Amino acid sequence: MIETMKLFALVFLITSGLYAQEWTPLFNGENTDGWEHVGEGQFVIEDGMLRTQGGMGLLWYTGQKFGNVTLKVVYKGADKNNAGVFIRIPEKPEEAWMPVNKGYEVQLDDRGDDYHKTGALYSLTRAKASPAVPDAWNTMEITLEGDRTLVYVNGTLVTDYTEGEPVPEKVETYEPDRGARPAEGYIGLQNHGSDDVVYFKEVSYKALQE
Repeated sequence: MIETMKLFALVFLITSGLYAQEWTPLFNGENTDGWEHVGEGQFVIEDGMLRTQGGMGLLWYTGQKFGNVTLKVVYKGADKNNAGVFIRIPEKPEEAWMPVNKGYEVQLDDRGDDYHKTGALYSLTRAKASPAVPDAWNTMEITLEGDRTLVYVNGTLVTDYTEGEPVPEKVETYEPDRGARPAEGYIGLQNHGSDDVVYFKEVSYKALQE
């Protein structure tokens, strides 16, 4: 009887652990229900994927703010094109520039320097690595843990930033304003320009385990 109870407890723990690790999709592969677009350009559905078209604009998720979560974004095309994943947007955006200056853009563009490269917080943090694979699907995981932001690309750490750490001064007008970002905020995907084409086939999240 005791052995049976131990076995049941073990199965329960394993099952609970697996359940806790499940990802919750934010994009259903069919339409943009739950999302809104601001700014120029748009996102179109193509073969079950989101495809950037024109810009500069932002497709943002309206359902909730995100904090203490890991976001997973599976994308392709950043080896030759520009896009971004936005996090910590403090309020519902009505145009495309507020998220740039009040949130963080996790860059999607393999061609930039270390401060403007895939996985960096655009112009704020220096990419620790360049693990993206050209002409292939890449997986970016962004963990928001209180005031700390970690970005992994294909399992390799690219960014580890905590609010208050020093960042370079703003140089270009199109770079984000400096200053603290909130512990939680809205998220979004950027379409950057008329010649930039990036695909997204998964956007999902899971809460951090306590």
